[in-house]
Order: sequence, then structure tokens, then C-alpha cells
Amino acid sequence: MKFYADFHIHSHYSRATSKLLNLEHLQYWAQLKGLQVVGTGDFVHPGWLDELKEKLEPAEEGFFRLKKEYANSGPAPVPEKCRGEVRFMLVVEISNIYKKADKVRKNHNVVFVPSFRAADLLQQRLDAIGNIRSDGRPILGLDARDLLEMVLETDPLSFLVPAHIWTPWFSVLGSKSGFDQIEGCFGDLTKHIFAVETGLSSDPPMNWRLTQLDPFVLISNSDAHSPSKLAREFNIFETNFDYPSIYQSLKNKKNKGFKGTAEFFPEEGKYHYDGHRACQVRLTPEETIKQKGLCPVCGKPVTVGVMSRVEALADRSRGEKSARWRPYHSLIPLPEIISEAKGVGPNSKTVQNIYHQMLLKLGQEVYILMDAPINNIEKVAGDLVAEGIRRVRTGDVNIAAGYDGEYGKIQLINQEDRKARAGQLSLF
Repeated sequence: MKFYADFHIHSHYSRATSKLLNLEHLQYWAQLKGLQVVGTGDFVHPGWLDELKEKLEPAEEGFFRLKKEYANSGPAPVPEKCRGEVRFMLVVEISNIYKKADKVRKNHNVVFVPSFRAADLLQQRLDAIGNIRSDGRPILGLDARDLLEMVLETDPLSFLVPAHIWTPWFSVLGSKSGFDQIEGCFGDLTKHIFAVETGLSSDPPMNWRLTQLDPFVLISNSDAHSPSKLAREFNIFETNFDYPSIYQSLKNKKNKGFKGTAEFFPEEGKYHYDGHRACQVRLTPEETIKQKGLCPVCGKPVTVGVMSRVEALADRSRGEKSARWRPYHSLIPLPEIISEAKGVGPNSKTVQNIYHQMLLKLGQEVYILMDAPINNIEKVAGDLVAEGIRRVRTGDVNIAAGYDGEYGKIQLINQEDRKARAGQLSLF
């Protein structure tokens, strides 16, 4: 069957996350978004693991569902057109900070396990190494290669995916504390890595430019810090509906069950370009070279973003594809499109009312963004919203790229579009 999965998220036990990140809200928002599989996040945290064991029950192999007594405890009834089955997988992000080859390394890694038994084993190992209680995403002085070894020892189906591999500060290829090659991080165990996560600031074509990434499939996840951020990036599968089938579709090079990803436009990510947020300076890779890596306002070093890092390590021309390439879709979250069309903030009552009307009358957000007929969208939300979605589908999007922790700024609908719309209404 075809289904959508968002693996890398967090719980209410993680720092700087929403207190609403519990299983009930995750199931509610997964249905609104159109996801069938969601990662639990944070499973090595003792409090969250206890909550997972209390509220989840086994479903298909390696999948879990909310028990009946919790299944209808979301914040509101789910619109009929959005209702669907949701399964959870045991997933956690680990922050590894350690010294290797005379340099401090800071890598984030996403770990998948197929059972509570495997989760318990990993929790026990990590509890003996560092503090797993202060943060849902534990920060450990543990070599990423050694973490991978521990993961592999918990279960034959457990695996590790390097997280948002280009983020400057916390990733395997990051400009500030990463490596120049995946093998530099995982050494003799690199053969057990078969997927990497693109992160919000890169997309598949950027990653295809490195032949060293050819052995890996590229997955994408939301890294959601609140339930409403689910599915801003996600994975598309057409396999049997269980954990082993997902595992095989990612690991086995002959398996065609992993169909691709839905992505942010990478310019919208927080680290796409170089820059210095304190001085509001955004630089392209070429401009950074001209400035010798220094902020033209204050003279301090800029944060080197993903695009520059890709350029530094790339050994392919733009437009070439890797051996394990998959199709991808570039999307913008629906509330942001409505916000652009209406000229008000995405959290405003106007936007939220239109958003929920669209879910009520058209269906899940992913369906609206990718598949719903434009004329049906126009009938429910108006022509500017429909035009915004059409432009996203065709890639007709203007974005002031994100830099140094600042999200990119989207422009889908401009004042000329609104004036033209006003003129048409006046004429009518």
C-alpha cells in the first residue's frame, strides 16, 4: 500500500518544544496532515518511554497504535474527510558531542528500533554513559560510531540515520563540527548506514552532487517541535504496511518500495545560505568567498550554510542524479500559503478558519497540496489561495533564503496579484 511517514520528531520532554507533543495530539495532527506513520521521538527518555508503554499497543510488526482509551482524546474531533489509521514507530534523535581527529564533533543521529525490548536495551546502555533524563534528545559524550555499534546490537532490524546531514552546527557533514566524508564519522561501520536525512535546508538535487552519497537513500522528516509542524517534510512508501518492509525498502538497493520524499523548498530552511543574523547579512557562497568569510558589517566570521558546504564537497555538476535517486516534491505548508494569499500571519484567526474549512471540505493537507483539483480548492478557499497552491506545484516561488538560524521568507502572492484580483472584483 502507499503511505506517508514522518519519522524524526520530538516529544514534550525535549527542550524548546511544545507541551502539546503527546501521542493524542500527534495522532490528531497526523490525520489532519495525511500521515499514516509517525515516529515517537525521544524514546530513550525514561518518562516518555513509560508514557509510550502505557498508551501504545502492538499493531502490525514493529508498528504501534494508540490504545482505545486514548485514541479519541485529541484536542477536537477529526474532520470526516481527514480520518485515517495512524501508526507509531520507535524513533529517537541522539546528540553526539565528542572529540575525534583533534576536533570537537557534534552530530545528531536518528535511531530506529522495532520493539520496546530493543528500546529498553538501548536506554540501559545510554543511561550508563550520560544523562538521558534532562532532555528528550539526550546530549552524550559518545562517538557516533560507537552509538551505531550499540544500536546494531539491540536488534537485527535496528538502524541509524545521520540527521539533517548539512546543518552547520550539529551534523555529520556540517561546516562547523562535522566531517568531510560519512566514513570519517562512522569508520568501519559505515557499511551499516544506508540512509541519510537531507534536513530542511537541502533538497535531493543538492545531495546528488556528491558521489560519496550515492550508496545512501535520502529521507526527509519534519523534525517537528510542535504537533502542527508534522509533515512539513515526509517520506513516501509503497510497501507492505509494517516496520520490516520500511527497513528493507531503505536498505535493499533492489527494493523499489521507497518512492521518494516531500521537501521544504531548501531556501526556506534556516541554514541554506551563509550569513550573520546579528547584522542581518545574508550571503551567497560566491559573496562569502569575496568577503573572505567575514561579515561585511562587523567583520566577524559568518555562519557557513548548507549551500556553501555542498559546493565545497561536490564532485558532480548540477543536474546530475545519484545512483539511488528518488523523485521528490517541493511543498510549502498550507497555512503559510493561505497567509500569503490573505496578507495576514499564519497563526491568525483568518488563516486558521480557512485552513480548517479546507480540511473539512477537501480532506487532508497533503492531499490538498499535492493532488486536489485547483478548481475545487478555489471554490472553498478563493482564487488567491488556489493560485498560491498552483504556483507551489509548479515551483513558481520567490524565497529570500534562510541563513544563520533565520528561516527563509516566502513570497507567493505580491501586491500586483492582489490589485489584479481587486480590479477583477470591481469590474465584476
